[in-house]
Parts: sequence; structure tokens; C-alpha cells
Amino acid sequence: MVESFQKVNFIRKMHLFRGLSNEELEAIAEKLTEQTCQPDEVILHQGDLGDSFHLIYNGKVIVSRRERGKVEKIADLVAGDHFGEDALVSHARRSATITAREETLLLNLSRQDVEALMKRVPALRSKFQVSVLSHRLVRARRFTWLEDGEVVYFISRKHPILLWKALIVPILALLLPVLSLVLFLLDPLPLYLWLAGITFIIALGALYLRWLDWGNDYYIVTNRRVIYLEKIILLYDSRQEAPLTAVLSVNTQSDVVGRTLGYGDVIIRTFVGNIIFRTIGFPEEVEGLVREHWERTKSSSRRADIDAMKTSIRQKLGLVPATPPEAPPKPATRPVQTFNLFKVRFEEKGIITYRKHWIVWLKQTWLPSVLFILALVWLIRDLLITHPDRQVYLLPELLALSLVPLFLWWLYQTVDWSNDKFQVSDDQIFDIDKTPLGRMHKNVAPLDNILSMEARREGLLQVIFNYGNVYITVGGSQMIFEDVMNPDDVQQDIDQRRVSRREKQDREKTLSERERLSEFFAAYHQNAASFQSELDEKKRQEASIPPPDVKPGGEEN
Repeated sequence: MVESFQKVNFIRKMHLFRGLSNEELEAIAEKLTEQTCQPDEVILHQGDLGDSFHLIYNGKVIVSRRERGKVEKIADLVAGDHFGEDALVSHARRSATITAREETLLLNLSRQDVEALMKRVPALRSKFQVSVLSHRLVRARRFTWLEDGEVVYFISRKHPILLWKALIVPILALLLPVLSLVLFLLDPLPLYLWLAGITFIIALGALYLRWLDWGNDYYIVTNRRVIYLEKIILLYDSRQEAPLTAVLSVNTQSDVVGRTLGYGDVIIRTFVGNIIFRTIGFPEEVEGLVREHWERTKSSSRRADIDAMKTSIRQKLGLVPATPPEAPPKPATRPVQTFNLFKVRFEEKGIITYRKHWIVWLKQTWLPSVLFILALVWLIRDLLITHPDRQVYLLPELLALSLVPLFLWWLYQTVDWSNDKFQVSDDQIFDIDKTPLGRMHKNVAPLDNILSMEARREGLLQVIFNYGNVYITVGGSQMIFEDVMNPDDVQQDIDQRRVSRREKQDREKTLSERERLSEFFAAYHQNAASFQSELDEKKRQEASIPPPDVKPGGEEN
């Protein structure tokens, strides 16, 4: 049986109840009922009505869902996790099946108790709402880069206020086709009808693109890392992340409008810089969630180190069989990119690739593009106009022939821009310069040799369009990632790879040190009896030797 003070200490660490007073925590603890579940016991069935909320005090459970006749495992939940709030808050049916993986102890709250607590402590409602909204987004999205055993605890988009701000101009632009239709009714010129159709399509397209751009950005917290996903269709695909073990602090900030409308920034400071969840709803609740999982990761890491040391010593003493060394973790699988020609950032097989900003592409292709369009327009014009001397009029033929070299010129400049790449792998950085049908130059440097980095935006154009250079000092030379989009993010990507590599090296060093200490303790334990017998024998010998006679003057006989 779990004592009341143990329940209070348990729920005090959870973000759902963070910030509550001792009296409020004790009131919640009094309502918690215990439930012991045996391995493979089904706790909740998908489709059942929800009437309780569950906290895992110890043990593990499996979350699975049946869709289209197939059962899919969603996540493994462990001590400190919770489930059941979706159906409880939204009054919907259970969205998943929960099965005990091992003997598990649950602390449960009934629907009536939860509703009473929300009335008594209104802050609980927003904390539950954050969890429910996250679960809905998780069910709607599948992220193939998640590692085995990685559980998404929080996912959110930017606050809807940002979407409405982005939609203001396209919504106002919809007035143009309305005005054109009014003019057409007053003066039925076909030009007004064409203008109405074109402006309507452009405004509608802008609305869709703004909505799509807002919906493609996500903030995510898992049991291993914090992540910011940013995507611009066909142009930009970024994933900033930091392991929870690298987090240094978590804070929030908001202005008066944000506090009024319930949004703000969550600033997560890490060894590799800041990851900022900008303009996010319920920032205080999100801060508490990040803190909880950050603290759980630190506690879990300490316990794992102690357990690993105990296991290693037992193996050295022959108490348990030695286990083979763990195979290196497989890299997370990612979808194969099928169209990367114009992307300025993408990731494949663990390698991040950057191209120069699309402004550079425009600088390289504007002249052949303009000439091609002018030649095409002139050709269409001449073909539509009847000339009296058509039999000797060769301009359309000449224009048609000129389109081929102009297109090849444009294609050459595009491929030349696309072939200039900067890449970051798990242990190296690359500067690749390749001319179509010509030479290729590759500059490579190990991540371990990087001494310093600096990201710069120079000039008004770079500031406006958010691109610039990243200067990387490697030994006595310098590599430059030129004209890359969002150079701060590029610098952070490289820093993250450096930290990941350093953590890998630290793990290997820790393992080696653990082995050395285990051998030392095992050797001591195995020889402790021998050492003790030798020490006892020495003491007996010293006791059997009589002390030397001493004369009155202090001299020995």
C-alpha cells in the first residue's frame, strides 16, 4: 500500500500538478485509488467509454491502437507517465488499448473526482488540455525519424493567432475579385471578369500556402529530446533538436498581449544554444512538462549508471554471465527524398545537406529566364498574328530555335547552383563545389577539429531574406558555408552533431572507466580473504616477538 506522503511526493514531480500547494496535493492524494495489474492484463479497451484517469506509480504499459484491421503499437509508458485523460476531458471513447507489460501499480482518479478537482483548482484544466491536444496531434502525424522506444509527450503548432495574422493580407485580397465582379456588372467588359478570376485564384492560393506553412511547423518534446520542426514546401526542411541531457535551463517569456490571449515563448537553453518554442499556447504548462522530463532523464541516467556498475561487478565476480557488447544503435529511418533539386536544406541517411539560398539561384538564372520568357512571348505573339509575307517571315522559326539554347543555359545555371553543397555528417563537414560536366572540388574536415564558428548576415538583402555565411575555423584554415539560409540554424546543426559525437565518445570513455573500476573492485573482493589472512598472520607474528630490553639510559641490550 502506498502511503499518503508517498503519493504526494509522486504527483509533486508531475507537470500536471506542478505549482500546486501542499494542501491541494494532499487533497488529490486522498482521492487516488490503487490498482495492481498483472503482466499482459488489458487495463483499458479501445472504444470503451472513459470514466477514469490513471497514473503509473511503478511498472510499464503498452499503448496500442487498432486501425483498418491492424493493431499498431503506439508507445511504452513507464513510471511517472499517465493515460486516460483524452476520453475523460473530451467525453469521447477510449482512443487506444492499454496493456500491462509487467506487474504495474496504478493510481487512479474517477471522472467525478477529476471534475471536482478542476473546479477546485482551475489551473488543472489547462494542464489536462495541453496533454489532450498533444495526443490528438500525435495520432494525426507519423514521424518516421523517431527512434525505437522514443515516446512523444508533447507536440504543438504555433498559436493560432499567428495563423490569423498571416491570413489577414490574403483575406483582404479576396476583396479584389469582388470589386472586379462589381465593375463587370456595371460595365460588362471581359477584362473585369478575367481580373476577378485571376485575383481570386491568387488570393486563394496565398491563403492555402499560409495555412500550410503554419501547419508544417511543430514543437515536440519526447522522452529523449526537444525538437523544433520547420518546413517550407519544396524549399526548406529543418529539424533543430537537443537531447534532454544537454538542457541547462527552461524559462518562459510573454508580453501583455500574449498573457491576455494565452501564448508566449518557452526558451530552452542547452549546450548547443537555445531552442525556442515561439508563440506557443499554454507556455507555463509547457515549461513544466519540459522540466519534468528533463529531471526524469537526469534521475534515470544516474540510476542507469549505478545499475550498470553493479552489473559489471557481478559479471567480473562470476555471479551473472557476461553479456555481449551492445551493437551500435541503428540510425533512425527517414523517408527517401524524391525531389531535392530546389531544397536549400534537407536530410538523408543522417547527412544534412545545405544549398545556397534561392536568391543566389535567382542571380544565376535571371538573365536566361528573362530572355526565354521574352522569346516565348514574342513567338506566341507572332504565331497569333497573320503576316502578309508569311512565306519569307522567318522570325518565329528563329525564336523557336533560340528557346532550346536559352533553356539549356537556364538548366546549366540551375544545376550549377544545385551542385554547390555544404554537408554535415555524424563526424565530418563537407564543402562540395561541382561544375556541371566539369570539375568537382571537395573540402572535408572532422568535427573534432573545429575550433570556432561564427554566423553572419551582411547587408540589407541578407537580413531581409535571412541568409548569410557560417565561418568555421578548422585547425589553421577556415571553411565557409556561403549564402546558406538561416545561418544561425546551420551553426546550431553543426553544434548538435559535435555534441552528439562528444556524448558518444564520453559514453565509450565511461564504459571503459566502468570496466576498469569493476575489475579493480572484483580483484579486491576476490583477494579480500587472502589479504585479511596475510594481515592476521602478520599481526600474530608481531605479537609473538618479545619487545627488546631497554637499559635505563635508553640504550638497547
